[in-house]
Amino acid sequence: MAARAEFQPMSQLNMTPLIDVLLVLLIMMIMTIPMVTHKVSIDLPVSGPPQPTPPEKTHRLDIAANGALTLDGVATNEAALPARLAPLVADRQVLLTVNADAQSRYDTFDHVLATIKRAGVTRLGFARNDSFADF
Repeated sequence: MAARAEFQPMSQLNMTPLIDVLLVLLIMMIMTIPMVTHKVSIDLPVSGPPQPTPPEKTHRLDIAANGALTLDGVATNEAALPARLAPLVADRQVLLTVNADAQSRYDTFDHVLATIKRAGVTRLGFARNDSFADF
């Protein structure tokens, strides 16, 4: 009978599993918050009457799968892109069309889009969006 007296139920709550669960939830929140807050804001046009004629001048910016940039068939890099876009910003009738390869990295596309916005391009279009339908 003396041996049974040693085994009494615990009257205290075991906090170790609770703390483990809270730490896991905290780590998950820390990892997901940067993904939620990362964004590039784009000013989309408001609806209005359709334009009767297409823009007179269209320029094309291609983003290759390896991240190489070409503006109207001429190779360029991201550092030189603002200088190359400056003449396009001056003419309000110019439309810049971005054509990203389906295998290009989103990070590259995001940086190029931010560079285009900082350069002041207001007329922007996206070409070949159908290639992203399978993703």
